[in-house]
Amino acid sequence: MEKEKQPIHVLMVAFASQGHINPMLRLGKHLQNKGLHVTLATTEIFRHRFFKHNQSTTTVTDQIPDIPSISGIDILLFSDGFSLDYDRKANLNTYMETLAKFGSKNLSNIITSLACNKTRPKKFSCLINNSFIPWVADVAKELSIPCAMLWIQPCTLLAIYHRFQSNPNDFPTKQNLEKSVEIPGLPLLQPCDLPSFVLPSNSFLGLTKTFFETIQNLHKLKWVLANSFYELEKDVISNYVSTFVTIRTVGPLVPPKLLEGKIHDDHDEENFIGIDMWKSDDKCLEWLNKNNPKSVIYVSFGSLIVHSREAMDRIATALRNTKRPFLWVVKPPDYPVQEGAGELPKGFIQETKEQGLVVNWAPQNLVLTHEAIGCFLTHCGWNSVLETISVGVPIIAYAMWSDQPTNAKLLVDVLGIGLRVWPNKDGLVESEMIQECIEEIMGGPKGAEIWAKSNEWKGLARNSVENGGSSDRNIQEFIDEIVGINS
Repeated sequence: MEKEKQPIHVLMVAFASQGHINPMLRLGKHLQNKGLHVTLATTEIFRHRFFKHNQSTTTVTDQIPDIPSISGIDILLFSDGFSLDYDRKANLNTYMETLAKFGSKNLSNIITSLACNKTRPKKFSCLINNSFIPWVADVAKELSIPCAMLWIQPCTLLAIYHRFQSNPNDFPTKQNLEKSVEIPGLPLLQPCDLPSFVLPSNSFLGLTKTFFETIQNLHKLKWVLANSFYELEKDVISNYVSTFVTIRTVGPLVPPKLLEGKIHDDHDEENFIGIDMWKSDDKCLEWLNKNNPKSVIYVSFGSLIVHSREAMDRIATALRNTKRPFLWVVKPPDYPVQEGAGELPKGFIQETKEQGLVVNWAPQNLVLTHEAIGCFLTHCGWNSVLETISVGVPIIAYAMWSDQPTNAKLLVDVLGIGLRVWPNKDGLVESEMIQECIEEIMGGPKGAEIWAKSNEWKGLARNSVENGGSSDRNIQEFIDEIVGINS
């Protein structure tokens, strides 16, 4: 009698952040659609954050319900070693060290417990982690489970971190702050084009250590996957990244309907695979419907960045002076900031009520696919970048920290799909520069070229995930190898 085949079950492990969890969920959906069973594990603080932001009455002492699944993918939660009321953002360096110590132990115990369950044993054929939790590779090795990593930044960043790890003297130092960096497959990188974690001014030592542990742990991984697509970064992949690791691009990991340009209903799960930690303002779409095609400036700087009072004033002045319609997302900060930071100038909303709309949060996938959007003023977080490339909207790059300056360099100088604003000697972007970029994209000769390039990259992004496309092939090869190991 033929032995019954055991199901192939994959466990994805993600840092408890929306920007980390969503790419994992979307990769998980691809794996599910090709026949695998998928579970996502993250820390318990995620459950609290999720319900806190979606139910305003939730506090750390409230009874918080379980989250059995998200977008059809089962959820497992494990402790990071801290109580719910511990301020993880204010103590980030300590948190990353403690997470590695207690998270690895607790995750290992859960996996072992599930495998030993006498009623319904669940054994995982593969673990997938991301770059903020490299210790998952050690858990996988301890339990004799093959491990993959999903790199959630561009492959270009993997190249930069590897070069910095190998040759730190090639990068800017306190003695030579203006040193440029050469990496095969990339244009010459100035200090302003580099991720903040490799600069002498970096203060996020815990995150930096975690990134470089990821590079050191590459040899522990059987697969390295990337949330990008080959055509987008083929030069740096073929000329440098492939010299130190075999990498498979599996992106863009965005909602499938976004790649089709057919998102119409925010409540349709097929439209938005993932989570949105903040409640969107329903006025956005109704307001956009009243505007002409390609006429609206969309402004959003993600969930973490809070601009100073001076920066807010300059952005507001630029938008007002364009006299063009704008949709500006101004999210209240989740942590203590300097007085006036993140606040609109007094009287701004009243002055521009006939011109624009300001909301606390917007359904970005729905906004970007709306025909009224003419450009996107963005911080250049990689998830937002991929969403924007997928719909073919030009970008104005207002990069701040982490991978954002490098992403801006890619968008403007390599892909040709946007313009970049630059800070003055005081670290502020002047309103005139923001306004000039808006006017150029919305009506200048350079804008026509950028729109054409944006449409070209949109087509390439969509081709990559279609049946037989570069990312689709890579996902199938990954699955075939997991199946082969477990046959």
